[in-house]
Amino acid sequence: MAQGDGGTRTADGRYLVVSGRRWRATDPAVPEALRQELVNELMAARRLVRSDPESARPRVQDAKVALGERGDPWWEPTPGGRRVRLAAAMRALLRHRQPDATICPSDAARVAGGESWRDLMDVAREVAAELSREGIIAVRQHGVDVDLAAVVGPVRLARGPGW
Repeated sequence: MAQGDGGTRTADGRYLVVSGRRWRATDPAVPEALRQELVNELMAARRLVRSDPESARPRVQDAKVALGERGDPWWEPTPGGRRVRLAAAMRALLRHRQPDATICPSDAARVAGGESWRDLMDVAREVAAELSREGIIAVRQHGVDVDLAAVVGPVRLARGPGW
């Protein structure tokens, strides 16, 4: 359940209680601007559930995983769970932005790692490379598609041919 949806937080801040039901809270370490983008993507996806459930459900899942509301608990991250969350953040942020827009791998690292995002940059690049091999995203440097394993320096991520 995205922040701002009401309810009372548990004493440890990990859950919201709404009408007696406990929901995992959004990871408080997600930077506000990125959190808002993910919440906006989540709300857009939820609006589609009735009219187009096939495309809406993966969007909802990605946004909720990126926010830390599903998947591994944000307070107990595992290496595999972080990879899943990074991939979900990349897909959710790219869906939310214009079709020709790009994101930086650090955007996903900031979502999944909070203040320790720099420690996740190598993993974020690995996850981006995996998604690129699958055709889900394209890795670009100076506007040109590149192989992440063959380049050094900053890159941007865009929707790939298999998007």
